[in-house]
Amino acid sequence: MIKNELAGGVMPCGRFGANAAWLRLAVLTYNVLTALKRLALPPELLTARPKRLLFLIFHTPGKLVQLARQRLLRLARGWTRFSNWRHALGLLPLPAHG
Repeated sequence: MIKNELAGGVMPCGRFGANAAWLRLAVLTYNVLTALKRLALPPELLTARPKRLLFLIFHTPGKLVQLARQRLLRLARGWTRFSNWRHALGLLPLPAHG
């Protein structure tokens, strides 16, 4: 999966240090996606490929706004489309508000 889907098999240049950093970023991305799938996402997404997760999670149009001393995320679509994300956000260990 790292080689084909996370660009770990194609090195960006001929310099060893840059290629090592590239591979480490690919491995880190793989680990973060695996943890996200196992800890927070519904069971039907456990076998989802990175491209599917990219379109389901990260390609969600929204705008971060500051309103009455609070940060809000305004989504371009209704929250009903993201009902499983409310559960997922509750499972993630997020830092306390400060």
